[in-house]
Amino acid sequence: MPESDGGAPRQHVALSTSCLFLADPPETFRVASELGYDSVEVLVTHQRMTQLTHELLDASQQYQVPISAIHAPTLFFTQQVWGRPWTKIQMAAKMVEQTGAEVVVAHPPFAWQPKYGKSFVEGVRALSEMTGVKIAVENMYPWRLAGKELQMYRPHWDPRNFDYDWVTWDFSHASIAQVNSLEAIRELRPRLGHIHLTDGNDGGTSDEHLLPGHGQQPVAESLNFLADHGWDGVIGVEVNTRSAKDEDERASMLAESLAFARGHFRPGLGA
Repeated sequence: MPESDGGAPRQHVALSTSCLFLADPPETFRVASELGYDSVEVLVTHQRMTQLTHELLDASQQYQVPISAIHAPTLFFTQQVWGRPWTKIQMAAKMVEQTGAEVVVAHPPFAWQPKYGKSFVEGVRALSEMTGVKIAVENMYPWRLAGKELQMYRPHWDPRNFDYDWVTWDFSHASIAQVNSLEAIRELRPRLGHIHLTDGNDGGTSDEHLLPGHGQQPVAESLNFLADHGWDGVIGVEVNTRSAKDEDERASMLAESLAFARGHFRPGLGA
């Protein structure tokens, strides 16, 4: 991974495989290489190749783009991947060790996983200490049904009030939850382990994952703040490109997201 230059915070931007959701992982490495991304974040899904370290490393070597983050299969639609909840995070941590990545991204437990949820905070710390792998728990959001908010995550969708060593901050999730990301990031900075760079329209009910700057979250200001304070984590672009009419339009969306990160993660821009 790139080192900081002369004491300034490094600019390290990863392209998530989720941005090319139906494509085979090598396509993400190819696009990352062509557009100038620093690395790839692998979201482990039902796609077999996302689970196979040796094939991911082959793609990494072929396109000369390293792997910086492993997103454990803790999403709603990946509940059947890698079996039991703790197994998912353990295997993701092992994949981090094998690929040379920096961090595991994990969602908090669902409400229907009470036993897992009860031990989650302490269990994440214990697993991190045992493996030496940074495990960053992602902020989620309340689910809304007929105007009512449902608590669907345990111990909660907001990681700020829990004693996690590391947190991943996602701007789209913050948008749904109507949380000001700049305020949250100011609070979380000492334990902010990873960023999911995206955006959303505040208070919406869908997880939009808009291009940064296309929503209502203070994304630019948050990146300015982190750069000013020497944050040295990975900024993982995680945007929805399914509206792209073709490969060129998709590439344009991903290039714009990269340029946004490069342009706003610079010290001295204020925040």
